[in-house]
Amino acid sequence: MTDRISVLWLVKGLGPGGAERLLVAAAAAHDRDAFDLQVVYLLPWKQHLVPELEALGVRCTCLDVRNERDVRWAARLRAKLRAEPVDIVHSHSPYAAAVGRLVVRSLPRASRPALVATEHNPWSTFKPPTRYANAWTAWLDDADLAVSDEARASMSRRQRERTEVLVHGVDVSAIAKLRAERAAVREELGVEPEAVLVGTVANYHPKKDWPNVLRAARLVADRDPSIRFCLVGQGPLEDDVEALHRELHLDGIVTLTGYRPDAVRLMAGCDVFVLGSKWEGLPVALMEASALGLPIVATRVGGIPDSFHDDVDAVLVDPGDPDALADAIERLAGDEALRRRIGDAAQARASDFDVKRAVSRIEAIYRSVVKR
Repeated sequence: MTDRISVLWLVKGLGPGGAERLLVAAAAAHDRDAFDLQVVYLLPWKQHLVPELEALGVRCTCLDVRNERDVRWAARLRAKLRAEPVDIVHSHSPYAAAVGRLVVRSLPRASRPALVATEHNPWSTFKPPTRYANAWTAWLDDADLAVSDEARASMSRRQRERTEVLVHGVDVSAIAKLRAERAAVREELGVEPEAVLVGTVANYHPKKDWPNVLRAARLVADRDPSIRFCLVGQGPLEDDVEALHRELHLDGIVTLTGYRPDAVRLMAGCDVFVLGSKWEGLPVALMEASALGLPIVATRVGGIPDSFHDDVDAVLVDPGDPDALADAIERLAGDEALRRRIGDAAQARASDFDVKRAVSRIEAIYRSVVKR
């Protein structure tokens, strides 16, 4: 349909990270009669989610960036926008956003798309060049979003004033249906029906603090060897994570699954969900855990304490403290009634993370920035 608003999502990669998974959920929820969606991504080795997006009718184009310091991809993006004009470029990565803004600004005014950006992490977590580039170019945007109050608060004062906090979302009802997979998942993992299974889904990235989780698992196992862990992840720190797993003698206690396209299904087999991050925006994995009705143990970082409340719909601990993380896991593992209470409260909270609510607001923003 020629009257559809055309939107190009610009992102660094399409690996299985939280921001990227939000794109898949949003693509499924957008009104495709009104919006034509495509994704342009930079890094060719981060292409895990391309099949899911293309199955949803979202065209994906890689700019084949082999070295992030090589910004010649900007010329390739400009050529694409000249050959195939769009109404909106919506960036979801700070590095891509900073360069993308300058590319769009260089286009003739008549064919220049509107700019929208979503910030998924605090500016304080960016490398200095990326942080400065965003501070210098963000004023070019027509609309700015942040996924948490903490992400917004990290911005410059001028940028905060123009940024709206919008919790992006997941398909809550589809995720809730995966609870029917509980028995099958546990059988696949070799976990006895009566055993407590603790799970996580997190990239092997410094912000996820895998040493915190693995050291906590060791402490838990020393106190209660019946508790099992299923930890899903992949990424640049894979060798470090596997080495620490061996050093702590966690074989038979902690299963490292590596990358799993059915990660949320594996979560459905768990009794407790844990996230031991050093910093965050608002983790998608916690939205998914709440949709599954899992009791959550997480660190008080980023947007987590804005969205979850200690001893209500989660158990929150300080970051970088494996003893506290282990204590919280053990507390939930040993108290079925507490698991049920906190899990039920987390599930009730899940409606706030419904992708349909977030997409409705994003579509309103798209319409407001397109001048026709």
